[in-house]
Amino acid sequence: MSGNETTVVLFRPVGPEELELLQQNQFRRWPPRLPEQSIFYPVANERYACEIAERWNVKDSKYGAVTRFCVRGDFMSQYPIQKVGSSYHTEWWVPAEDLDALNDNIVGVIEVIREYGSRA
Repeated sequence: MSGNETTVVLFRPVGPEELELLQQNQFRRWPPRLPEQSIFYPVANERYACEIAERWNVKDSKYGAVTRFCVRGDFMSQYPIQKVGSSYHTEWWVPAEDLDALNDNIVGVIEVIREYGSRA
């Protein structure tokens, strides 16, 4: 990456299954979407990602994590941020068929920055 390229910081709450798939990809690529998952939803802020991980992932699977990753800004500029609730409930809607291109535009690795519950 050249010094003048900008990146966008994205967050994504994950459960234990998606975390396992991230580990298999050395935290460099998101796994393909399932047939019923037509959209990949990274969120725009840590607060919203934490809320989803703690309230929904833990409820569903007893574990939730928040990941953070950077994507080249020129790539993300084609996707407007969507407001889906309160002022901070903002996310990108990336079509599943664009996920490989998103993965190719990740800068660095996908980091786990928060964990809730237990992966027992």
